[in-house]
Amino acid sequence: MSAGTIPNEQDDSAPPGGQRSTARLITVQALYEIEMAGASTDTVLRQFMDRRWGRRSEEEGGAPLVEPDIQWLVVLVRGVAERLDELDEAIEGALDKSRPLERLEVLLRAILRAGTYELLSQTDVPARVVINEYMNIAHAFFAGKEPNLVNGVLDRLAHVLRQEELEDPSGGQAAENK
Repeated sequence: MSAGTIPNEQDDSAPPGGQRSTARLITVQALYEIEMAGASTDTVLRQFMDRRWGRRSEEEGGAPLVEPDIQWLVVLVRGVAERLDELDEAIEGALDKSRPLERLEVLLRAILRAGTYELLSQTDVPARVVINEYMNIAHAFFAGKEPNLVNGVLDRLAHVLRQEELEDPSGGQAAENK
């Protein structure tokens, strides 16, 4: 794929987890920029692919960056943008009433929106993986209680959106592996 090209369809080949993890991190950063700068989804995606992620940290003396799964990145960013109202409503329902969504930090909203979108629409990814991935992202940006908030909200949503997946056949607590 050439620089500046934004794919429209998801590739059937499953890239390694590191590439999807990187795509999730970039998704959160892109959602943050979309909300803060008011930029369009495609403009931000192009910028991340062309300028930001195209540079390697090794040029600055660091280790090479894990290349993101571009298809996954596009699916997540566009999906959140297209279903923003639905995602926000779901998140509001899972938040403590004393903590409305609009009062959360923009970055925290971006993490919750991306995680909620993935739980809602990417059912081929196990709910536990989604929750863990977005908790890791929250830990990368926050040292306080925010990762626990991400865990709690996504876990509550997972039990609603993926109830069958998280319960064992006898109706007990969540199964460890799916």
